[in-house]
Amino acid sequence: MAFTIVSSPVSNAPLSLPGDFGFDPLGLGSDPELLRWFAQAELMHGRWAMLAVAGILVPEYLEKLGFIDDFSWFDAGAREYFADPWTLFLVQMGLMGWAEGRRWADFVNPGCVDVEPKFPNKKNPKPDVGYPGGLFFDPFMWGRGSPQPVMVLRTKEIKNGRLAMLAFVGFWFQAVYTGQGPLENLSAHLADPGHCNIFSVLLP
Repeated sequence: MAFTIVSSPVSNAPLSLPGDFGFDPLGLGSDPELLRWFAQAELMHGRWAMLAVAGILVPEYLEKLGFIDDFSWFDAGAREYFADPWTLFLVQMGLMGWAEGRRWADFVNPGCVDVEPKFPNKKNPKPDVGYPGGLFFDPFMWGRGSPQPVMVLRTKEIKNGRLAMLAFVGFWFQAVYTGQGPLENLSAHLADPGHCNIFSVLLP
């Protein structure tokens, strides 16, 4: 017996979204306004997850090479840094608040944050929401040009973002159960895959 899987775009989607493969069992894309918000939320969470995964893997690898001493990502918040925790917290909240405020303004009024204050009459190409352009955010102009190559890049971004979100959840579970980083867990698994795996942790 043969089965045919047919993938259709998300229902009521105003435009084709990057990474849309028609998988929406809960019908979250049925409301166009909510779909706009969910698409932006997934995009931003994916970007944060990609930064987080890189911020976990790279320092752990540098520790193995001897450039960093005693690194563990899951207790990074308890370490001492160049400034006290409250100063770092306030600076982070200020910078993130500014960035998130501009992102919210762009979501409510698309293109409003792309206007240059010193040259308000300058005609800039209106970017899509969630994809800032300009010299500092798109120096190679990858986000401009023919729609098809741009859609390919955006699809790659959302795919990598989804993978990074799953990877971060996996890193968190590993840290809770083993107290080790992902590279340490990978090395232990490769050294003894029969006894060091998810089943050896879940099934004592």
